[in-house]
Amino acid sequence: MAVGLGFMAAKLQMLSTSDHASVVSMNLFVALLCACIVIGHLLEENRWVNESITALIIGVCTGVIILLVSGGRSSHLLVFSEDLFFIYMLPPIIFNAGFQVKKKQFFVNFITIVMFGALGTLVSCGIITLGVTQVFKRMDIGSLDIGDYLAIGAIFAATDSVCTLQVLNQDETPLLYSLVFGEGVVNDATSVVLFNAIQSFDLTHIDSRIGLQFFGNFLYLFLASTLLGVMTGLLSAFTIKKLYFGRHSTDREVALMMLMAYLSYMLAELLNLSGILTVFFCGIVMSHYTWHNVTESSRITTKHAFATLSFVAEIFIFLYVGMDALDIEKWRFVSDSPGTSVAVSSILLALVMAGRAAFVFPLSFLSNLAKKNPNEKISIGQQVIIWWAGLMRGAVSIALAYNQFTRSGHTQLRSNAIMITSTITVVLFSTVVFGLMTKPLIRFLLPHPKHTTSMTLSDPSTPKSSTIPLLGGAQDSEVDLGGHDIPRPSSIRALLATPTHTVHRYWRKFDDSFMRPVFGGRGFVPFVPGSPTERREPQWQ
Repeated sequence: MAVGLGFMAAKLQMLSTSDHASVVSMNLFVALLCACIVIGHLLEENRWVNESITALIIGVCTGVIILLVSGGRSSHLLVFSEDLFFIYMLPPIIFNAGFQVKKKQFFVNFITIVMFGALGTLVSCGIITLGVTQVFKRMDIGSLDIGDYLAIGAIFAATDSVCTLQVLNQDETPLLYSLVFGEGVVNDATSVVLFNAIQSFDLTHIDSRIGLQFFGNFLYLFLASTLLGVMTGLLSAFTIKKLYFGRHSTDREVALMMLMAYLSYMLAELLNLSGILTVFFCGIVMSHYTWHNVTESSRITTKHAFATLSFVAEIFIFLYVGMDALDIEKWRFVSDSPGTSVAVSSILLALVMAGRAAFVFPLSFLSNLAKKNPNEKISIGQQVIIWWAGLMRGAVSIALAYNQFTRSGHTQLRSNAIMITSTITVVLFSTVVFGLMTKPLIRFLLPHPKHTTSMTLSDPSTPKSSTIPLLGGAQDSEVDLGGHDIPRPSSIRALLATPTHTVHRYWRKFDDSFMRPVFGGRGFVPFVPGSPTERREPQWQ
Protein backbone atom coordinates (compact mmCIF):
# COMPACT_ATOMS: atom_id res chain seq x y z
CA MET A 1 0.00 0.00 0.00
CA ALA A 2 2.77 2.41 0.99
CA VAL A 3 4.65 1.54 -2.19
CA GLY A 4 1.53 2.27 -4.27
CA LEU A 5 0.98 5.61 -2.56
CA GLY A 6 4.64 6.52 -3.05
CA PHE A 7 4.44 5.63 -6.75
CA MET A 8 1.29 7.75 -7.19
CA ALA A 9 2.91 10.69 -5.36
CA ALA A 10 5.96 10.44 -7.62
CA LYS A 11 3.75 10.40 -10.74
CA LEU A 12 1.78 13.42 -9.51
CA GLN A 13 5.01 15.29 -8.81
CA MET A 14 6.26 14.51 -12.33
CA LEU A 15 2.97 15.70 -13.82
CA SER A 16 3.01 18.91 -11.79
CA THR A 17 6.62 19.54 -12.84
CA SER A 18 5.69 18.97 -16.48
CA ASP A 19 2.65 21.25 -16.20
CA HIS A 20 4.77 23.94 -14.54
CA ALA A 21 7.37 23.72 -17.33
CA SER A 22 4.59 24.06 -19.94
CA VAL A 23 3.18 27.13 -18.16
CA VAL A 24 6.64 28.71 -17.98
CA SER A 25 7.22 27.99 -21.70
CA MET A 26 3.88 29.51 -22.70
CA ASN A 27 4.50 32.60 -20.56
CA LEU A 28 7.88 33.16 -22.19
CA PHE A 29 6.44 32.59 -25.66
CA VAL A 30 3.61 35.08 -25.11
CA ALA A 31 6.12 37.60 -23.75
CA LEU A 32 8.23 37.11 -26.89
CA LEU A 33 5.14 37.68 -29.08
CA CYS A 34 4.52 40.96 -27.26
CA ALA A 35 8.18 41.92 -27.76
CA CYS A 36 7.91 41.18 -31.50
CA ILE A 37 4.84 43.41 -31.79
CA VAL A 38 6.47 46.29 -29.87
CA ILE A 39 9.76 46.10 -31.80
CA GLY A 40 7.86 45.74 -35.08
CA HIS A 41 5.93 48.91 -34.26
CA LEU A 42 9.16 50.80 -33.51
CA LEU A 43 10.57 49.64 -36.87
CA GLU A 44 7.37 50.45 -38.79
CA GLU A 45 9.02 53.12 -40.95
CA ASN A 46 12.21 51.13 -41.56
CA ARG A 47 12.67 50.42 -45.26
CA TRP A 48 14.62 47.20 -44.65
CA VAL A 49 13.11 45.30 -41.70
CA ASN A 50 9.55 44.02 -41.32
CA GLU A 51 7.80 42.17 -38.49
CA SER A 52 8.36 38.70 -39.97
CA ILE A 53 12.13 39.23 -40.09
CA THR A 54 12.03 40.76 -36.60
CA ALA A 55 10.18 37.72 -35.21
CA LEU A 56 12.58 35.35 -36.97
CA ILE A 57 15.66 37.10 -35.56
CA ILE A 58 14.15 37.27 -32.05
CA GLY A 59 13.32 33.55 -32.30
CA VAL A 60 16.90 32.67 -33.29
CA CYS A 61 18.37 34.85 -30.51
CA THR A 62 16.00 33.28 -27.96
CA GLY A 63 17.03 29.84 -29.20
CA VAL A 64 20.70 30.71 -28.64
CA ILE A 65 19.97 31.86 -25.07
CA ILE A 66 17.94 28.73 -24.27
CA LEU A 67 20.68 26.60 -25.78
CA LEU A 68 23.27 28.22 -23.50
CA VAL A 69 21.06 28.06 -20.38
CA SER A 70 20.17 24.39 -20.96
CA GLY A 71 23.79 23.45 -21.47
CA GLY A 72 23.31 22.53 -25.13
CA ARG A 73 20.38 20.17 -24.55
CA SER A 74 17.57 22.20 -26.16
CA SER A 75 17.03 25.44 -28.09
CA HIS A 76 13.24 25.87 -28.14
CA LEU A 77 10.28 26.29 -25.84
CA LEU A 78 7.95 24.39 -28.17
CA VAL A 79 8.77 21.59 -30.62
CA PHE A 80 7.80 22.28 -34.26
CA SER A 81 4.53 20.50 -35.00
CA GLU A 82 2.94 20.06 -38.42
CA ASP A 83 -0.52 19.87 -36.84
CA LEU A 84 -0.06 23.14 -34.97
CA PHE A 85 1.03 24.83 -38.18
CA PHE A 86 -1.48 23.40 -40.67
CA ILE A 87 -4.53 23.09 -38.36
CA TYR A 88 -4.29 26.18 -36.16
CA MET A 89 -1.84 28.77 -37.52
CA LEU A 90 -2.26 28.69 -41.31
CA PRO A 91 -6.11 28.88 -41.64
CA PRO A 92 -6.60 32.39 -40.14
CA ILE A 93 -3.76 33.78 -42.27
CA ILE A 94 -5.06 32.40 -45.58
CA PHE A 95 -8.71 33.19 -44.74
CA ASN A 96 -7.93 36.82 -43.89
CA ALA A 97 -5.94 37.16 -47.10
CA GLY A 98 -8.99 36.04 -49.09
CA PHE A 99 -11.28 38.18 -46.93
CA GLN A 100 -9.22 41.36 -47.49
CA VAL A 101 -8.05 40.77 -51.07
CA LYS A 102 -9.06 43.19 -53.81
CA LYS A 103 -11.28 40.82 -55.74
CA LYS A 104 -11.31 42.65 -59.07
CA GLN A 105 -7.52 42.79 -59.25
CA PHE A 106 -7.30 39.13 -58.24
CA PHE A 107 -9.81 37.77 -60.75
CA VAL A 108 -8.63 39.96 -63.65
CA ASN A 109 -5.24 38.25 -63.21
CA PHE A 110 -6.71 34.87 -62.26
CA ILE A 111 -5.43 32.99 -65.34
CA THR A 112 -1.91 34.37 -64.82
CA ILE A 113 -2.06 33.51 -61.10
CA VAL A 114 -3.10 29.92 -61.81
CA MET A 115 -0.38 29.61 -64.47
CA PHE A 116 2.26 30.81 -62.00
CA GLY A 117 0.89 28.85 -59.04
CA ALA A 118 0.12 25.50 -60.71
CA LEU A 119 2.18 25.18 -63.89
CA GLY A 120 5.05 27.21 -62.42
CA THR A 121 5.21 25.00 -59.34
CA LEU A 122 5.45 21.88 -61.51
CA VAL A 123 8.27 23.45 -63.56
CA SER A 124 10.13 24.55 -60.43
CA CYS A 125 9.66 21.14 -58.80
CA GLY A 126 10.96 19.40 -61.92
CA ILE A 127 14.10 21.55 -62.15
CA ILE A 128 14.89 21.21 -58.43
CA THR A 129 14.32 17.44 -58.53
CA LEU A 130 16.50 17.02 -61.62
CA GLY A 131 19.24 19.17 -60.08
CA VAL A 132 19.40 17.42 -56.71
CA THR A 133 19.27 14.00 -58.38
CA GLN A 134 22.33 14.81 -60.47
CA VAL A 135 24.34 16.61 -57.76
CA PHE A 136 23.47 14.85 -54.48
CA LYS A 137 24.40 11.42 -55.86
CA ARG A 138 27.99 12.66 -56.21
CA MET A 139 28.11 14.04 -52.65
CA ASP A 140 28.58 12.22 -49.36
CA ILE A 141 25.05 12.78 -48.05
CA GLY A 142 23.63 9.34 -47.46
CA SER A 143 20.94 7.11 -48.86
CA LEU A 144 18.22 9.05 -50.69
CA ASP A 145 15.83 7.33 -53.10
CA ILE A 146 13.74 8.69 -55.99
CA GLY A 147 10.86 9.44 -53.61
CA ASP A 148 13.14 11.60 -51.48
CA TYR A 149 14.42 13.54 -54.51
CA LEU A 150 10.87 14.20 -55.74
CA ALA A 151 9.84 15.22 -52.22
CA ILE A 152 12.77 17.69 -52.09
CA GLY A 153 11.48 19.21 -55.34
CA ALA A 154 7.99 19.65 -53.86
CA ILE A 155 9.36 21.01 -50.56
CA PHE A 156 11.47 23.74 -52.14
CA ALA A 157 8.93 24.60 -54.83
CA ALA A 158 6.63 25.89 -52.05
CA THR A 159 6.90 29.68 -51.74
CA ASP A 160 6.16 31.53 -48.51
CA SER A 161 2.79 33.28 -48.99
CA VAL A 162 2.89 34.38 -45.33
CA CYS A 163 6.07 36.41 -45.81
CA THR A 164 4.62 37.93 -48.99
CA LEU A 165 1.97 39.62 -46.86
CA GLN A 166 4.74 41.32 -44.90
CA VAL A 167 7.01 42.51 -47.71
CA LEU A 168 4.40 43.61 -50.29
CA ASN A 169 1.71 46.24 -49.78
CA GLN A 170 -1.70 45.67 -51.37
CA ASP A 171 -2.41 49.40 -51.70
CA GLU A 172 1.00 50.50 -52.98
CA THR A 173 1.58 47.64 -55.47
CA PRO A 174 -1.82 46.00 -56.07
CA LEU A 175 -0.79 44.15 -59.25
CA LEU A 176 2.36 42.70 -57.69
CA TYR A 177 0.52 41.80 -54.49
CA SER A 178 -2.31 39.99 -56.31
CA LEU A 179 0.11 38.12 -58.58
CA VAL A 180 2.70 37.13 -55.95
CA PHE A 181 0.30 36.36 -53.11
CA GLY A 182 -2.32 34.75 -55.38
CA GLU A 183 0.41 32.60 -56.87
CA GLY A 184 1.61 31.79 -53.33
CA VAL A 185 -1.79 30.46 -52.28
CA VAL A 186 -2.14 28.27 -55.40
CA ASN A 187 1.55 27.33 -55.11
CA ASP A 188 1.19 26.17 -51.49
CA ALA A 189 -1.86 24.11 -52.40
CA THR A 190 -0.10 22.63 -55.45
CA SER A 191 3.04 21.82 -53.44
CA VAL A 192 1.05 20.05 -50.71
CA VAL A 193 -0.98 18.11 -53.32
CA LEU A 194 2.23 17.23 -55.20
CA PHE A 195 3.94 16.17 -51.96
CA ASN A 196 1.01 13.94 -50.96
CA ALA A 197 0.88 12.45 -54.46
CA ILE A 198 4.59 11.60 -54.29
CA GLN A 199 4.01 9.78 -51.00
CA SER A 200 0.95 7.90 -52.22
CA PHE A 201 2.01 6.81 -55.74
CA ASP A 202 4.27 3.86 -56.50
CA LEU A 203 7.38 5.59 -57.82
CA THR A 204 9.28 2.45 -58.71
CA HIS A 205 7.39 2.28 -62.02
CA ILE A 206 6.87 5.81 -63.32
CA ASP A 207 4.96 5.96 -66.61
CA SER A 208 2.48 8.15 -68.51
CA ARG A 209 -0.45 6.59 -66.61
CA ILE A 210 0.87 7.90 -63.29
CA GLY A 211 1.38 11.35 -64.87
CA LEU A 212 -2.20 11.45 -66.14
CA GLN A 213 -3.47 10.16 -62.82
CA PHE A 214 -1.61 12.90 -60.99
CA PHE A 215 -2.94 15.59 -63.35
CA GLY A 216 -6.50 14.35 -62.93
CA ASN A 217 -6.04 14.19 -59.16
CA PHE A 218 -4.73 17.76 -59.05
CA LEU A 219 -7.56 19.08 -61.24
CA TYR A 220 -10.12 17.36 -59.03
CA LEU A 221 -8.56 18.73 -55.84
CA PHE A 222 -8.35 22.26 -57.23
CA LEU A 223 -11.97 22.37 -58.43
CA ALA A 224 -13.43 20.47 -55.46
CA SER A 225 -11.54 22.57 -52.91
CA THR A 226 -12.59 25.82 -54.57
CA LEU A 227 -16.22 24.67 -54.81
CA LEU A 228 -16.28 23.64 -51.15
CA GLY A 229 -14.99 27.06 -50.08
CA VAL A 230 -17.55 28.84 -52.26
CA MET A 231 -20.43 26.67 -50.99
CA THR A 232 -19.47 27.19 -47.33
CA GLY A 233 -19.26 30.95 -47.86
CA LEU A 234 -22.65 31.02 -49.61
CA LEU A 235 -24.19 28.90 -46.83
CA SER A 236 -23.00 31.38 -44.20
CA ALA A 237 -24.33 34.31 -46.25
CA PHE A 238 -27.74 32.69 -46.77
CA THR A 239 -28.05 31.68 -43.10
CA ILE A 240 -27.18 35.12 -41.74
CA LYS A 241 -29.36 36.89 -44.33
CA LYS A 242 -32.44 34.78 -43.60
CA LEU A 243 -32.15 34.51 -39.81
CA TYR A 244 -30.57 37.96 -39.29
CA PHE A 245 -28.95 37.25 -35.93
CA GLY A 246 -28.22 40.95 -35.46
CA ARG A 247 -31.79 41.55 -34.29
CA HIS A 248 -30.91 40.03 -30.94
CA SER A 249 -27.14 39.62 -30.72
CA THR A 250 -24.23 40.72 -32.86
CA ASP A 251 -22.07 38.19 -31.01
CA ARG A 252 -23.89 35.30 -32.67
CA GLU A 253 -23.33 36.49 -36.22
CA VAL A 254 -19.65 37.25 -35.54
CA ALA A 255 -19.18 33.81 -33.96
CA LEU A 256 -21.02 32.13 -36.86
CA MET A 257 -18.79 33.82 -39.45
CA MET A 258 -15.63 32.73 -37.62
CA LEU A 259 -16.78 29.16 -37.09
CA MET A 260 -18.05 28.74 -40.66
CA ALA A 261 -14.71 29.99 -41.97
CA TYR A 262 -12.79 27.48 -39.86
CA LEU A 263 -15.31 24.74 -40.69
CA SER A 264 -14.54 25.14 -44.40
CA TYR A 265 -10.86 24.40 -43.74
CA MET A 266 -11.55 21.42 -41.50
CA LEU A 267 -14.09 19.96 -43.96
CA ALA A 268 -11.47 20.17 -46.71
CA GLU A 269 -8.94 18.35 -44.53
CA LEU A 270 -11.57 15.75 -43.61
CA LEU A 271 -12.34 15.13 -47.29
CA ASN A 272 -8.61 15.04 -48.22
CA LEU A 273 -8.92 18.25 -50.23
CA SER A 274 -6.76 21.39 -50.15
CA GLY A 275 -7.73 23.36 -47.04
CA ILE A 276 -5.59 26.28 -48.22
CA LEU A 277 -7.62 26.80 -51.40
CA THR A 278 -10.92 26.12 -49.63
CA VAL A 279 -10.48 28.66 -46.84
CA PHE A 280 -9.06 31.26 -49.28
CA PHE A 281 -12.10 31.16 -51.56
CA CYS A 282 -14.40 30.96 -48.53
CA GLY A 283 -12.85 34.26 -47.40
CA ILE A 284 -13.48 35.83 -50.82
CA VAL A 285 -17.15 34.74 -50.86
CA MET A 286 -17.74 35.82 -47.26
CA SER A 287 -16.32 39.28 -47.93
CA HIS A 288 -18.54 39.60 -51.03
CA TYR A 289 -21.82 38.39 -49.50
CA THR A 290 -21.80 37.48 -45.80
CA TRP A 291 -19.93 40.56 -44.55
CA HIS A 292 -22.58 42.87 -46.00
CA ASN A 293 -25.41 40.91 -44.34
CA VAL A 294 -24.29 41.57 -40.78
CA THR A 295 -24.82 44.68 -38.67
CA GLU A 296 -22.57 47.72 -38.79
CA SER A 297 -20.87 46.87 -35.50
CA SER A 298 -20.31 43.27 -36.61
CA ARG A 299 -18.64 44.43 -39.81
CA ILE A 300 -16.13 46.45 -37.84
CA THR A 301 -15.65 43.61 -35.34
CA THR A 302 -15.10 40.86 -37.94
CA LYS A 303 -12.78 42.99 -40.08
CA HIS A 304 -10.48 43.69 -37.14
CA ALA A 305 -10.88 40.25 -35.53
CA PHE A 306 -9.82 38.38 -38.69
CA ALA A 307 -6.92 40.79 -39.26
CA THR A 308 -5.76 40.44 -35.63
CA LEU A 309 -5.90 36.63 -35.66
CA SER A 310 -3.95 36.58 -38.93
CA PHE A 311 -1.38 39.05 -37.60
CA VAL A 312 -0.74 37.09 -34.38
CA ALA A 313 -0.53 33.79 -36.28
CA GLU A 314 2.04 35.24 -38.69
CA ILE A 315 4.26 36.48 -35.85
CA PHE A 316 3.81 33.18 -33.99
CA ILE A 317 4.96 31.16 -37.03
CA PHE A 318 8.14 33.18 -37.64
CA LEU A 319 9.03 33.19 -33.95
CA TYR A 320 8.35 29.45 -33.84
CA VAL A 321 10.53 28.74 -36.89
CA GLY A 322 13.35 30.94 -35.57
CA MET A 323 13.48 29.10 -32.23
CA ASP A 324 13.32 25.68 -33.88
CA ALA A 325 16.15 26.56 -36.27
CA LEU A 326 18.79 25.69 -33.64
CA ASP A 327 17.44 22.25 -32.78
CA ILE A 328 20.63 20.64 -31.47
CA GLU A 329 19.51 17.09 -32.30
CA LYS A 330 19.60 17.76 -36.06
CA TRP A 331 22.73 19.90 -36.06
CA ARG A 332 24.68 17.28 -34.09
CA PHE A 333 24.57 14.93 -37.09
CA VAL A 334 26.17 17.49 -39.41
CA SER A 335 28.71 18.90 -36.92
CA ASP A 336 31.43 16.61 -38.25
CA SER A 337 30.92 17.79 -41.86
CA PRO A 338 29.76 21.43 -41.87
CA GLY A 339 31.10 21.89 -45.39
CA THR A 340 28.64 19.32 -46.72
CA SER A 341 25.70 21.06 -45.05
CA VAL A 342 26.76 24.46 -46.46
CA ALA A 343 27.23 22.95 -49.93
CA VAL A 344 23.78 21.30 -49.84
CA SER A 345 22.12 24.56 -48.72
CA SER A 346 23.93 26.56 -51.42
CA ILE A 347 22.93 24.09 -54.14
CA LEU A 348 19.31 24.16 -53.00
CA LEU A 349 19.26 27.98 -53.01
CA ALA A 350 20.74 28.08 -56.53
CA LEU A 351 18.18 25.54 -57.77
CA VAL A 352 15.32 27.49 -56.15
CA MET A 353 16.44 30.66 -57.97
CA ALA A 354 16.90 28.83 -61.28
CA GLY A 355 13.61 26.97 -60.96
CA ARG A 356 11.68 30.17 -60.29
CA ALA A 357 13.33 32.07 -63.15
CA ALA A 358 12.51 29.16 -65.49
CA PHE A 359 8.77 29.85 -65.25
CA VAL A 360 8.32 33.49 -64.14
CA PHE A 361 9.81 35.11 -67.25
CA PRO A 362 8.43 32.71 -69.91
CA LEU A 363 4.92 32.66 -68.38
CA SER A 364 4.96 36.46 -68.00
CA PHE A 365 5.82 36.68 -71.71
CA LEU A 366 2.88 34.41 -72.59
CA SER A 367 0.57 36.38 -70.30
CA ASN A 368 1.58 39.65 -71.97
CA LEU A 369 0.85 38.21 -75.42
CA ALA A 370 -2.78 37.61 -74.38
CA LYS A 371 -3.26 41.19 -73.09
CA LYS A 372 -4.07 44.00 -75.50
CA ASN A 373 -3.95 46.87 -73.00
CA PRO A 374 -0.32 47.96 -72.38
CA ASN A 375 -1.20 49.02 -68.81
CA GLU A 376 -2.20 45.45 -67.95
CA LYS A 377 1.03 43.88 -69.17
CA ILE A 378 3.71 42.80 -66.70
CA SER A 379 6.81 44.96 -67.18
CA ILE A 380 10.36 43.64 -66.92
CA GLY A 381 10.80 45.40 -63.58
CA GLN A 382 7.64 43.79 -62.23
CA GLN A 383 8.77 40.39 -63.50
CA VAL A 384 12.06 40.76 -61.60
CA ILE A 385 10.17 41.65 -58.41
CA ILE A 386 7.78 38.69 -58.88
CA TRP A 387 10.79 36.41 -59.30
CA TRP A 388 12.59 37.89 -56.29
CA ALA A 389 9.61 38.06 -53.89
CA GLY A 390 8.76 34.43 -54.61
CA LEU A 391 12.22 33.17 -53.63
CA MET A 392 11.38 33.22 -49.91
CA ARG A 393 10.73 29.85 -48.32
CA GLY A 394 8.90 29.46 -45.01
CA ALA A 395 6.98 27.26 -42.63
CA VAL A 396 5.28 25.21 -45.38
CA SER A 397 8.69 24.00 -46.58
CA ILE A 398 9.77 23.19 -43.01
CA ALA A 399 6.52 21.35 -42.26
CA LEU A 400 6.83 19.23 -45.43
CA ALA A 401 10.52 18.55 -44.72
CA TYR A 402 9.70 17.36 -41.19
CA ASN A 403 6.97 15.13 -42.63
CA GLN A 404 9.36 13.52 -45.11
CA PHE A 405 12.60 13.29 -43.14
CA THR A 406 11.57 12.88 -39.48
CA ARG A 407 9.37 10.67 -37.35
CA SER A 408 7.46 12.68 -34.72
CA GLY A 409 10.02 15.46 -35.07
CA HIS A 410 13.06 13.20 -34.50
CA THR A 411 15.55 11.57 -36.82
CA GLN A 412 18.47 9.19 -36.41
CA LEU A 413 19.71 9.19 -40.02
CA ARG A 414 22.50 11.50 -41.15
CA SER A 415 20.99 12.08 -44.61
CA ASN A 416 17.64 13.08 -43.09
CA ALA A 417 19.34 15.41 -40.59
CA ILE A 418 21.28 17.08 -43.41
CA MET A 419 18.05 17.71 -45.34
CA ILE A 420 16.31 19.16 -42.25
CA THR A 421 19.21 21.49 -41.37
CA SER A 422 19.59 22.51 -45.02
CA THR A 423 15.86 23.32 -45.22
CA ILE A 424 16.15 25.45 -42.07
CA THR A 425 19.20 27.24 -43.50
CA VAL A 426 17.46 27.98 -46.80
CA VAL A 427 14.36 29.27 -44.98
CA LEU A 428 16.37 31.55 -42.68
CA PHE A 429 18.62 32.88 -45.44
CA SER A 430 15.83 33.45 -47.99
CA THR A 431 13.48 35.09 -45.48
CA VAL A 432 16.07 37.44 -44.02
CA VAL A 433 18.19 38.28 -47.09
CA PHE A 434 15.51 38.22 -49.81
CA GLY A 435 12.96 39.74 -47.42
CA LEU A 436 15.32 42.59 -46.49
CA MET A 437 16.01 43.40 -50.14
CA THR A 438 12.43 43.25 -51.47
CA LYS A 439 11.22 46.71 -50.42
CA PRO A 440 14.38 48.52 -51.62
CA LEU A 441 14.17 46.55 -54.89
CA ILE A 442 10.56 47.69 -55.40
CA ARG A 443 11.54 51.31 -54.76
CA PHE A 444 14.45 50.99 -57.19
CA LEU A 445 12.58 49.26 -60.04
CA LEU A 446 9.17 50.88 -59.48
CA PRO A 447 9.81 54.33 -57.99
CA HIS A 448 6.21 55.38 -58.68
CA PRO A 449 3.82 52.39 -58.27
CA LYS A 450 1.02 52.52 -60.79
CA HIS A 451 -2.72 52.22 -60.24
CA THR A 452 -2.51 52.83 -56.49
CA THR A 453 -5.42 55.25 -56.25
CA SER A 454 -7.67 53.67 -58.84
CA MET A 455 -7.37 50.20 -57.42
CA THR A 456 -7.90 51.37 -53.85
CA LEU A 457 -11.13 53.07 -54.79
CA SER A 458 -12.38 50.60 -57.35
CA ASP A 459 -13.26 47.77 -55.00
CA PRO A 460 -15.59 49.18 -52.35
CA SER A 461 -16.96 45.75 -51.54
CA THR A 462 -13.65 44.71 -50.01
CA PRO A 463 -13.67 44.92 -46.18
CA LYS A 464 -10.21 46.50 -46.10
CA SER A 465 -11.39 49.44 -48.18
CA SER A 466 -14.69 49.85 -46.36
CA THR A 467 -13.64 53.15 -44.81
CA ILE A 468 -13.39 54.78 -48.24
CA PRO A 469 -16.72 56.44 -49.14
CA LEU A 470 -18.51 55.15 -52.23
CA LEU A 471 -18.09 57.39 -55.23
CA GLY A 472 -21.46 58.76 -56.21
CA GLY A 473 -24.33 56.40 -56.82
CA ALA A 474 -22.75 54.20 -59.43
CA GLN A 475 -23.41 50.51 -59.13
CA ASP A 476 -20.45 48.27 -58.47
CA SER A 477 -20.84 46.63 -61.87
CA GLU A 478 -20.27 49.98 -63.52
CA VAL A 479 -17.08 50.77 -61.63
CA ASP A 480 -14.48 48.69 -63.32
CA LEU A 481 -10.73 48.72 -63.20
CA GLY A 482 -9.47 52.22 -63.61
CA GLY A 483 -12.95 53.65 -63.26
CA HIS A 484 -13.88 53.28 -66.95
CA ASP A 485 -17.09 51.87 -68.33
CA ILE A 486 -16.79 48.64 -70.26
CA PRO A 487 -18.57 48.75 -73.61
CA ARG A 488 -20.74 45.82 -74.56
CA PRO A 489 -18.82 43.67 -77.09
CA SER A 490 -20.24 44.11 -80.58
CA SER A 491 -18.74 40.97 -82.09
CA ILE A 492 -16.95 37.72 -81.34
CA ARG A 493 -13.65 39.45 -82.12
CA ALA A 494 -14.39 42.15 -79.55
CA LEU A 495 -15.36 39.48 -77.04
CA LEU A 496 -12.06 37.66 -77.50
CA ALA A 497 -10.08 40.90 -77.46
CA THR A 498 -11.15 41.76 -73.89
CA PRO A 499 -12.12 38.41 -72.32
CA THR A 500 -11.54 39.37 -68.67
CA HIS A 501 -13.51 42.60 -68.95
CA THR A 502 -16.32 40.85 -70.79
CA VAL A 503 -16.50 38.04 -68.24
CA HIS A 504 -16.50 40.63 -65.47
CA ARG A 505 -19.38 42.52 -67.09
CA TYR A 506 -21.60 39.45 -67.43
CA TRP A 507 -20.66 38.18 -63.99
CA ARG A 508 -21.76 41.49 -62.43
CA LYS A 509 -25.09 41.30 -64.28
CA PHE A 510 -25.63 37.73 -63.07
CA ASP A 511 -24.50 38.63 -59.56
CA ASP A 512 -26.87 41.61 -59.30
CA SER A 513 -29.83 39.77 -60.84
CA PHE A 514 -29.61 36.35 -59.14
CA MET A 515 -26.89 35.93 -56.52
CA ARG A 516 -27.26 39.06 -54.37
CA PRO A 517 -31.06 38.87 -54.05
CA VAL A 518 -30.66 35.33 -52.66
CA PHE A 519 -27.41 35.54 -50.68
CA GLY A 520 -27.34 39.24 -49.84
CA GLY A 521 -24.37 41.51 -50.28
CA ARG A 522 -23.78 45.20 -50.75
CA GLY A 523 -27.09 46.89 -51.52
CA PHE A 524 -29.21 43.83 -50.69
CA VAL A 525 -29.15 43.83 -46.88
CA PRO A 526 -32.61 43.02 -45.48
CA PHE A 527 -34.37 45.72 -43.49
CA VAL A 528 -35.43 44.63 -40.02
CA PRO A 529 -37.21 47.27 -37.88
CA GLY A 530 -35.34 47.98 -34.68
CA SER A 531 -32.18 46.18 -35.82
CA PRO A 532 -28.80 47.44 -34.56
CA THR A 533 -27.89 48.47 -38.12
CA GLU A 534 -29.02 52.05 -38.48
CA ARG A 535 -26.60 53.25 -41.15
CA ARG A 536 -27.18 50.98 -44.10
CA GLU A 537 -26.08 51.36 -47.67
CA PRO A 538 -28.99 52.29 -49.98
CA GLN A 539 -30.67 49.74 -52.21
CA TRP A 540 -29.30 49.95 -55.74
CA GLN A 541 -31.89 50.76 -58.29
